[in-house]
Amino acid sequence: MNLYQQRSSNVRRTWLLITGFLVVVTCVGYLISAYYDDPFITIIAFAMALGTNVYAYWSSDKLVLSLNHARPATREEFFDFYTVTENLAITAGLPKPKLYVIDDPAPNAFATGRDEKHAVVCATTGLLSMMSRSELEGVIAHELSHIQNRDMLLMTVAVVLAGFVAMAANLFLRMSYWGGRSRDDSDGNALVMVLAIVGIILAPIAAKLIQLAISRRREFLADASGALLTRYPEGLASALRKISSYAAPMRHANLATAHLFIGDPFGGSKRGGSAAWIEKMFSTHPPVEERISALLSLHA
Repeated sequence: MNLYQQRSSNVRRTWLLITGFLVVVTCVGYLISAYYDDPFITIIAFAMALGTNVYAYWSSDKLVLSLNHARPATREEFFDFYTVTENLAITAGLPKPKLYVIDDPAPNAFATGRDEKHAVVCATTGLLSMMSRSELEGVIAHELSHIQNRDMLLMTVAVVLAGFVAMAANLFLRMSYWGGRSRDDSDGNALVMVLAIVGIILAPIAAKLIQLAISRRREFLADASGALLTRYPEGLASALRKISSYAAPMRHANLATAHLFIGDPFGGSKRGGSAAWIEKMFSTHPPVEERISALLSLHA
């Protein structure tokens, strides 16, 4: 699959994710309404899912920036950030994205926005102070590649949708504890209740696993695309080493947005033994060693 096909695929996957989310939430709402004998719950579930989709498309970037306490970056204060981004955006044929910073010593960065014309690149002050110019170019090229590959809409929408599923699951579980006015105590009605509870419990887990899988797959592609943009993969490889070696988590690290960052915002803790494969499954990022090896192999 070439780059253009990958971009088209990402757009299709975004709409598939949005449509699938609408269908799943509505179906769960239907099961709940069947148990409580109240069809209005289905209508509420559909309306909430539709509203969440609209918000996820138009305003998820603002939510992401707010959750991470980001502020606009000025050219005067962050001159290198501006010039590196401007130069690479011209090289990539992209409009210059809006630039934001997070006041945090942990080195990290992410891109968000619904398309190339409404894109945002955000970096921590720690990253901007720690990186050499070639390393900063590698990081910015990685984030611009997310924009060019149209990854950010899919990954940013996943923030809102996964969060909503978890919130709705918690709400419906509480409703099940309160009890309801079911029509009778038949086996069929009990089965509906069991299916509803199972769906409520599994839905946020499935949403989170999809969110993580989306992130891990896209990071390798953005690494490679960013290296092609700068034609210096060693710069990004060196930046990844610095990011992963910083063990302390970000001050406002958030599970909902962790997959957007170039590095794990919760720090570089590693486990060994039997727990390693579990950690890898639920990790928001592929192992740094694998990413660096893939980058360096580009010049092999």
